[in-house]
Amino acid sequence: MTPTAAFVVFAVLWFLVMFITLQITAHSQADAGDVVPGTPASAPANFRLKRTMVIVTLITAALWALIVGVIIYGGITLHDIDWFNIMQRP
Repeated sequence: MTPTAAFVVFAVLWFLVMFITLQITAHSQADAGDVVPGTPASAPANFRLKRTMVIVTLITAALWALIVGVIIYGGITLHDIDWFNIMQRP
């Protein structure tokens, strides 16, 4: 695996985990019961971007290490997931 491929895998995983984390940890001002005048009730309440980014980076690093380990050490090959025998056709 090239360094560029490793970086791309990390970046894609990071954004995937970020979007999932934002949905799981989202608390709106309406949920908190304190809507600031001039903002929609669906605006985030007490959003901490730095904390979220650190958590996302740690989760992504663990997932990235697992995926890169499988790719580098050949734990799962294309032949393992070739359910329709496409690779054996001439």
